[in-house]
Amino acid sequence: MRTLVVCSGGLDSVSLAHQCAAEGHLGALVTFDYKQRHACEIDYAREAAARLGVPFHLIDIGPIGAVLTGSALTDDVAVPDGHYAEETMKATVVPNRNAIMLTIAFGLAAAQGMDQVALAVHGGDHFIYPDCRPGFIDAFRAMQAAALDGYASVALSAPFVNRTKADIVTAGARVGTPFERTWSCYKGGDVHCGRCGTCVERREAFHLAGVEDPTVYADPDFWQAAVAARAG
Repeated sequence: MRTLVVCSGGLDSVSLAHQCAAEGHLGALVTFDYKQRHACEIDYAREAAARLGVPFHLIDIGPIGAVLTGSALTDDVAVPDGHYAEETMKATVVPNRNAIMLTIAFGLAAAQGMDQVALAVHGGDHFIYPDCRPGFIDAFRAMQAAALDGYASVALSAPFVNRTKADIVTAGARVGTPFERTWSCYKGGDVHCGRCGTCVERREAFHLAGVEDPTVYADPDFWQAAVAARAG
């Protein structure tokens, strides 16, 4: 079996790539340039492919990203600070992003004779991002089975879809993922801001997993106040 991992360069997808490599079926990585504010993540995805010794495919979908307006990830819209919360983090939704990327990834996998596409969506994303939910994964599997019927059989793996980000940190640590060579921050600065939802979620995940966080944050202590605010 050969697996194509959709890899943004973030903690989740790089951990998934390392897990597939450890299991002996990693075939290639694919990442997408949709003119995201945090485009530095692409360099981390490219680096992961080189480290793991597999081909790296960079797909430019900038013209598509340009018309998916209104998101803090692509437009001049402030990235909200604080823990993931439905009302604030809606600003980071890029409509149909995973559906678009997965459709291209499945075409690539079929053309390259690969057996599986792997995606690192996880349980913490469910209430904010509709294309990270189990129902979407199941529906996409059915759609792709029809789309490739008679041409290729490509499975969709989403091993973290019902797991937490702390679970991903644990799994990533188990296979030696170099977490310091991953990027999560949506603000795309020189270091992780420590304040946006993805930074807070990242820092909390390491804490819950009991794994040392090697990430450099501009504001390394903000996450505690954000988690406390959510709790009470």
